[in-house]
Amino acid sequence: MVAWVAERAKQSGAKQVVVATDDIRIVEALKQYEHQTIMTRDDHASGTDRIAEVALKQGWPDDAIVVNIQGDEPLIETSLILEVAATLNNSKDAVMATACHAIRIKAELQNPNIVKVVLDAQSNALYFSRAPIPYPRESFADTELSANMPAYRHVGIYAYRTKFLKEYASIQPCAIEQVECLEQLRVLYQGYKIAVAITRNAPATGVDTREDLDYVRSVMC
Repeated sequence: MVAWVAERAKQSGAKQVVVATDDIRIVEALKQYEHQTIMTRDDHASGTDRIAEVALKQGWPDDAIVVNIQGDEPLIETSLILEVAATLNNSKDAVMATACHAIRIKAELQNPNIVKVVLDAQSNALYFSRAPIPYPRESFADTELSANMPAYRHVGIYAYRTKFLKEYASIQPCAIEQVECLEQLRVLYQGYKIAVAITRNAPATGVDTREDLDYVRSVMC
């Protein structure tokens, strides 16, 4: 699965693709593929902390845009990778960028494995949560979501500039990050902006459950 993700990243035209891991089993599994791997420390609080270590080791320039694609997103589209990078490149205020797409199925809004995001008027993130946000107080008993419900599913992809990655690594995890298990909340907690692309290029599914894995195998194998 990680090899599939790395191949998608290469297809985006990225100047360099690195698989960052603290697990030697992943390094061994990728030896049969032409993917660069880097072993990192095993005490990182999040994937972004791990990427920050790689950025320092590689000596990437401060203005380089680094895209972090999580290893459980094998169906991610190369167009989405480019879209998130462009969103950060075009933002004057944000230190990070990510993506989301509209939720139209009530079960997705209620599913804690699906992370939701609420946006401001400039499509910057206000908050991310595993809970159903925004909460449709007047219509939650309905079987379907209203067509104008501003509910968005977060897609697990991030873009940063190397300079901010260095800053992120020095910031201690906060309580809301640890409670929700969402590393991007550390950024919002400190008052930084995260630009969010509302995309149509959403991957079919990430792999959070056994059922997700079975579905991805049916598509890829």
